[in-house]
Amino acid sequence: MIHPSYKELIEVINAELDIDEAPLVTSRYSVVLATSKRARQIIGGAKPSIRQGKKKPLSVAVEELYKGNIHIVKDGESEIEEELAFEEAKIEEKTIEEIRTQESNPGDTKDEVAEIQEEIQNGEAEQ
Repeated sequence: MIHPSYKELIEVINAELDIDEAPLVTSRYSVVLATSKRARQIIGGAKPSIRQGKKKPLSVAVEELYKGNIHIVKDGESEIEEELAFEEAKIEEKTIEEIRTQESNPGDTKDEVAEIQEEIQNGEAEQ
């Protein structure tokens, strides 16, 4: 049996909605579309939100969806959401690289760490 099942994925996706809202996903087809779109993004160079290891892009996309790391959005919201997610990912990636650089260069000053934190806060304030 494949884990997570379609039923489990649908429940996870729809769990974030209010009771009054219509479910985002009502069929297996919707889950397949969402995961395949995300897998194509990963193949195209998007950074996965989980460790990929030896997993194929589709398996990574399913796991991201199941863990709630990516979200399905309604048609009108997709462009805005994608742009915000892209900006957040760029900031996070930059921060991770800077932290790794600092770990490899222990002589860096605390001022540089403060600058990075300030950049992160400014990035969040702009959104």
